[in-house]
Amino acid sequence: MIEQQQQEMVTFPITLPATWCSEHSAKLTPQLRDWLLDPGSLTQRLKQHCKQFKVQVLGQKIEPCSALEANVDIVAGEEVLVREVLLWCDNVPQVFARSLLPLKSLTGDEQKLAQLGTQSLGHVLFTNPKLQRKQIEVACFDSSTKVAQLARSYQLFSELPMWGRRSIFLVEQKPLMVAEVFLPQAFAYQQTVIDS
Repeated sequence: MIEQQQQEMVTFPITLPATWCSEHSAKLTPQLRDWLLDPGSLTQRLKQHCKQFKVQVLGQKIEPCSALEANVDIVAGEEVLVREVLLWCDNVPQVFARSLLPLKSLTGDEQKLAQLGTQSLGHVLFTNPKLQRKQIEVACFDSSTKVAQLARSYQLFSELPMWGRRSIFLVEQKPLMVAEVFLPQAFAYQQTVIDS
C-alpha cells in the first residue's frame, strides 16, 4: 500500500520542536488566522470541506514528556501517551496532529482516549460538554523540520513555511495537549475556500 510505504520514509515519532507563541506575536493572513484560532472542532470543519475524511495513525506509544513540550499542566518527565496522525480530506493529507495524553488523565471515561484507532481525537473531545480549551499558541515550521520532511514524503511541497497550533484541553479537569500543523495543500492556505 502506498500510504504504508510513504509512512516508513519518515519514522514515528515526528515530534514538533518549535518556538510556540501567542497569536499576537505572529504575522498571519486573515485566512490562516481564521483556521489557526478557530476554537471549534478541526475535524468537523475539515469534514465540511470534503466528501471523504479519514484519520491515518502514524504511531502511538508511551514515553516521558520532553522538556520542550512540558507546560504548566504537563510536566517534563511525566509519562504521556503520544499519538500522531494525519487527517485526510479527499485523498489529500491536510493536517499532521500530535497529541500528548498524560497517563494520569487516562482514567474513568477518558480511558477510551487510549484506544481511538482511526477515530479522530477531536471528534471525541468535542462531544464532551465539559471540555475546556486553554489558550491557542502558534508556531512556524520551515523546510528543515521533520514535519516538512513528512509532507515531502507525501509529495506535498511548498516554498512557504507551514503553520501549526497547539493548546491544552481539560476534560473533567484532566489535561491533554493537541498540536496540529497544516500541511502545504491544506484549506488553511487556500484563499478561495468559502466556509459553509
